Amino acid sequence: MKVAYKDLLNLLSKKPSKDSLSKKLFQLGHEHEVNGDIFDMELTPNRGDCLSLIGLARDLGVFFDAPKAFDLYTDTIETLELDFENLSPLDCPKISFLEIEVNESKFEYQPYLKSYINLIGNKKTNLFTDISNFVSYELGQPTHCFDRQSINKKLIFENKKCNTAFQTLLGTEINLKDRNCVFSLDNEIISLAGVMGGFSTACSTKTTKVLVECAYFNPESIIGQSIKYNLVSDAAHKFERGVDIDAQEHALRRFAKVVQDHAEIKSIKLKTFSMGVFQNLTIPIDIGGINKILGTNFKKDECLSYLRGLGFGVSNKIKVPAYRHDIKTNNDLAEEIARVVGYNNIASSSINLHKIVDPNRNEKVTKIESLLTSHGFSEVINFPFTSNKETKSINIDNPLDKNRKNLRISLKDSLVDNLLYNERRQKDSIKLFELSTIYTKDTKINQQIRLGIIVSGRLANNYNDFSKKLDYKYLNKILNDNLCTNIFEINEIPRNTLPTKKKDKILYVEVSLEDIPDTIFSSIESNKKVIDFVSFKPVSEYPSSKRDFSFLIKDLNKVDEVINILDSASGEIIKNLFIFDFYKDNKKSSVKLGCRFIFQSNYKTLSDAEINEKALEIINPIIEIDGVSIPGL
Repeated sequence: MKVAYKDLLNLLSKKPSKDSLSKKLFQLGHEHEVNGDIFDMELTPNRGDCLSLIGLARDLGVFFDAPKAFDLYTDTIETLELDFENLSPLDCPKISFLEIEVNESKFEYQPYLKSYINLIGNKKTNLFTDISNFVSYELGQPTHCFDRQSINKKLIFENKKCNTAFQTLLGTEINLKDRNCVFSLDNEIISLAGVMGGFSTACSTKTTKVLVECAYFNPESIIGQSIKYNLVSDAAHKFERGVDIDAQEHALRRFAKVVQDHAEIKSIKLKTFSMGVFQNLTIPIDIGGINKILGTNFKKDECLSYLRGLGFGVSNKIKVPAYRHDIKTNNDLAEEIARVVGYNNIASSSINLHKIVDPNRNEKVTKIESLLTSHGFSEVINFPFTSNKETKSINIDNPLDKNRKNLRISLKDSLVDNLLYNERRQKDSIKLFELSTIYTKDTKINQQIRLGIIVSGRLANNYNDFSKKLDYKYLNKILNDNLCTNIFEINEIPRNTLPTKKKDKILYVEVSLEDIPDTIFSSIESNKKVIDFVSFKPVSEYPSSKRDFSFLIKDLNKVDEVINILDSASGEIIKNLFIFDFYKDNKKSSVKLGCRFIFQSNYKTLSDAEINEKALEIINPIIEIDGVSIPGL
């Protein structure tokens, strides 16, 4: 979800800088990237309430005061007479309809609506549909617009078995099957509820009278429908995660206000159909329990203040807002408080744990992992889905990704993707393995744990081994010295079958875990190395920057001197330094050496001046050595 910084700023009582806003979003658990003045949000599935401007502003309100309200239509609204019947109240317990008619004069898009359309990268469709999308962006409550002239019969909502063709408002035809929540007129389905409307009742640029539907759909009734029919839908994305059951009339009054900003309203009518009384979930106040969960000593007033700031009602119990579908227990309240305080600000404390043995953890797996990581391999974990439909692969009816519709029968494709990903990021020495499940099918679905190993590139980044490659000899030695060579077959994956310009050999091994004998691990136990205590450092939330330098060394005797300076380089902002190119010219008795510096701070975004200053501290002593220079400098 993309959000404009200025749009968020307009909703907050206090006006934080873009950097301060970004830090607080991270603290609250909202991953994102900042591209200019746009926040590209990556929200967790449980936070459907934040899929909107107001949702993010509500969360940020704990730091920047309560968010400002949107302007609503405040003029008189008549009661709508609509022939409507809800045959599935459990699937749709509340629904509102707004009827608006405007003068036929030309509509003039206001700057804020134009700005939104540019933000999402769309083109104008028609005024009412564009406003519907805009209100969803603001409030997180989807609406759907019917051309009012087409709703000339009894409108019915129901969850029913379908076996019929349905033309979406995009003009594509799909075949509805099984049970679906739908709107229909005289047995003709005109909308796949909560996902997408139909072509026959869609608005156009000529529409002057519109019927706007705004509903609360039970998430369980909507989930999976967009994937099932391959319909990308913002509405489905939000309904699946749950919207605010109290927000329907509010959203329609906001819809009407935006219409009023763009056209002269001739008539406006509203009607809500509610199938029950809805009460907010309440949770007993248990500050002791919260402190026990977090390992803290927060006072009651302190905790309640944090919860108020997040929009919770506080009296003799904690009242959960209707839009917070993720809050169920005291554990959830503890998490909310931890988000506001900041996990880094909660002091750690030592605890005594009894040794826990996971009966489901395969000891062989653990030993293989230890073995390979000790030889510089990195373990990867991939989803078990693939785009390759092979003979024995299993097709998935409702895939999460339409491009990965099959369960994998080998680890190969996933590991190749991992290797190419790393190569595209200038990794020259790649050693990966995966211990995971593959799936086959004969009379039934079979699962098997396999070990996959893939290597390519240079043996090491140090200059002495720079020209050495990860080859059959290297991989065979790893397997021969530590595992059981006779069960492994080392295969080469041809480069010409892959989207890559690299020429290094790709070597691949895959074997069933069952085929690796348990006896091989006795030698591993006896050859264990003593590992020094490792001090872990926090991962920086600030961006890294790289600088590449190419050194020409005319005297081979000076190579070690240059290397020693590079090896001794240190500093708070130097995260990594490595040689990525090493060429020895024996005829000229010279060496060309390419070196990459990675700069990053744990506390701020580094300026170019700071990076360049630190880089010069390292390279100046190098180019002062006789016979060493940077070409072009």
